[in-house]
Amino acid sequence: MIPAAFDYHRPGSLEEAVALLARHGDEAKVLAGGMSLLPVLKLRLGSYAHLVDIGRIPGLDYIKEEGGLLKIGAVTRQATLERSELIRTRYPILGDAVPLIADPLVRNRGTVGGNLANGDPANDQPAIMLALGATFVVRGTRGERTIAANQFYQALYTTALAPDEILTEIRLPVPPARSGGAYVKLKRKTGDFAVAAAAVQLTLDGKGAVARAGIGLTNAGPTPLEAMDAAKFLAGKTPDEKAIAEAARLAASESSPGADVRGSVEYKREMARVMVTRALRTAIQRAGGQ
Repeated sequence: MIPAAFDYHRPGSLEEAVALLARHGDEAKVLAGGMSLLPVLKLRLGSYAHLVDIGRIPGLDYIKEEGGLLKIGAVTRQATLERSELIRTRYPILGDAVPLIADPLVRNRGTVGGNLANGDPANDQPAIMLALGATFVVRGTRGERTIAANQFYQALYTTALAPDEILTEIRLPVPPARSGGAYVKLKRKTGDFAVAAAAVQLTLDGKGAVARAGIGLTNAGPTPLEAMDAAKFLAGKTPDEKAIAEAARLAASESSPGADVRGSVEYKREMARVMVTRALRTAIQRAGGQ
């Protein structure tokens, strides 16, 4: 299908991009990789009079550790993340996830920031950011501000971004010693969204108990879901099979998936439990636990 007519803008700087968003308001939409936006436009599920392409603005494509943080530029391609030795060796939860996102063609164009800012609960990166305790840096006409990942997602396809704001950077705390993470996803075929998926990041103390845990769920409700009850349950506990089973049960009970062609509510909730169980086991092993 052919999208409705629009004006295409290619700003050379963030300041110019923000000014365009402020000028055109709700009629404008940010374009990065376009892997989520273009199908929406082609299927006429949405339309915008102005597309503001930030994909070629200098200085928004990087992966680096700095000041105790991993910093990822918002227009960094998923394929760049996939090829990064730093990501593979120090952030295995991201290393797990990126090869599971859509297919190589999409990953070559799709950006990390676009995956996050779209507000789709079926996207993979948001749950990981919840598990990692990420912070998002955004720029608008009033300057720069930061938003915690667990405050960013407000409703289906709705985020805390103001109409004139652009997500510019993702910040993740560098994991301390004895930390491990994992992302586990169930999907019907290559390129499909998850039936259910779970992101787990945890740190063990000197005695082998859980010092900190983060659990995020994909496609488990109208927004990316942080399984807070499950994470709180694990705090201070030795992560044996009994504790893993109860945390997974709690995480699944926090979910509210919708029935669709991928399965019933009951099936999806059960698969969420299974995915959390598997992700916990892998994360614990990577952290040096059992």
